[in-house]
Amino acid sequence: PNFVWGSATSAYQIEGGSTAGGRGPSIWDTWCVQSSENCNGDTGDVSDDHYHLWREDVELMAKLGLKAYRFSISWSRILPSGTADYASDDIEDGVEENSGARVKGVNEAGVEFYNDLIDALLENDIEPFITLYHWDLPQALEDKYGGWANKSVVEDFADYSRICFDKFGDRVKYWITINEGWTTAIHGYEEGSNAPGFKGEDVGGSGKPYLVGHHLLLAHARAVEVFRSEGYANMYQRGRKDERGLIGISNSGDHRFPLDPNSEDDQDAATRSMEFQLGWMTDPIYLGDYPSSMRKILGTRLPNFTQDEKKKLVGSADFIGLNHYSSALASKPSKPATYGGYWADQLVTLSGKDSWKKTEMGWYVVPDGAREILLWMDKRYSHPLIFVTENGMSADEPDKEHSIHDDARVEYLEGYIRGFGQALGRGVNLGGYFAWSLLDNFEWQYGFSKRFGIVHVNYTTQVRTPKSSAEFYSKVIKTNGGILPE
Repeated sequence: PNFVWGSATSAYQIEGGSTAGGRGPSIWDTWCVQSSENCNGDTGDVSDDHYHLWREDVELMAKLGLKAYRFSISWSRILPSGTADYASDDIEDGVEENSGARVKGVNEAGVEFYNDLIDALLENDIEPFITLYHWDLPQALEDKYGGWANKSVVEDFADYSRICFDKFGDRVKYWITINEGWTTAIHGYEEGSNAPGFKGEDVGGSGKPYLVGHHLLLAHARAVEVFRSEGYANMYQRGRKDERGLIGISNSGDHRFPLDPNSEDDQDAATRSMEFQLGWMTDPIYLGDYPSSMRKILGTRLPNFTQDEKKKLVGSADFIGLNHYSSALASKPSKPATYGGYWADQLVTLSGKDSWKKTEMGWYVVPDGAREILLWMDKRYSHPLIFVTENGMSADEPDKEHSIHDDARVEYLEGYIRGFGQALGRGVNLGGYFAWSLLDNFEWQYGFSKRFGIVHVNYTTQVRTPKSSAEFYSKVIKTNGGILPE
């Protein structure tokens, strides 16, 4: 009965207001104007203009019956220069040690925006789930020391997290540190398709994806340490006396089926492929180190954790968020790769079944994968609390008429929600589900050319129109999943 039904967005994808209210630039603001090829010629300067239309958007969520809303905070909206100055000389009498009063560099207009949003959500009985980092690193930190490629980012992220906990923690129960570290590392520092746009060292560039992944995990662990050891977990005021704030991480995970279920090589390839994606960012938190397949293949290219770092990482998630969209078939390559880098490192060939449909992103639609990946996680990580923090699809929506009658998305959501439900029925500790996304929005390197929303947005007029999928999802929430045919 306490299953959480929500929808999700992220700051740079919906907010707009890129210079409004004192916000500083992020790496995406920079990346999109560096070349018209980077973001399909678009930018997130205005996007859905949620920064100005948040009231209307919360009303929309309430109408749809959402029980929860997952959104991210723009780091550079809170700290335009990326860093907080914890000046020790201006502690006045009576200011607690961890109070935000002595922190310089905080943009109060940014804090006010999120305070208003959180309060409006709560007035409508919508539970806020806050993501601290959804890919939009302050450009100032990229300029200062190279962002995620430099270990300095760990302490800066902890400082930023502390400010968010301090400002919002009395009302926010659920916190997510990092969204899809895998994507930041691989698309940002291996493929060069996402900001800050580095190609990996092994494919002719200077990007260090495995080092970046390492720093993302250390930043997660450090933020959790702040949350727990500095009293922020106990700041949460809305629930019962003994209720505490919870903190976790959201990781991307596609499921892999062996191409030949009877082949041991293909079974190994499927596991290895999942370890190189979901396991890479999750194993250290639950099992204390990177997957052994990664250690074996990568050797010294994969950084090591100190004993102290391992101690901070293990048990550093009250829940694991899973962003799941697709599955594929995995097999052992028939011949060595002719290229280097991450995709060659795994020693896996990926394919799909002819019968599988594809989304506009070219991703396979495989509802059975939803069930199977949760069962895989449940077994590997000893029955953790899981939230599906993203799941959805980009459909063929050339115009508003096609967009609003999004039968393909209804079918997708129905299949995937049923798949996740089957895992729940088999004892997986699934706490909730978030459809991606509430609104059509800025889809990163694809700009506005791909629509993932259950609500159509006209980017010229900013008019929001719920699609068929919004109506469908609304009914799913009302019946707590009861309308899904068996």
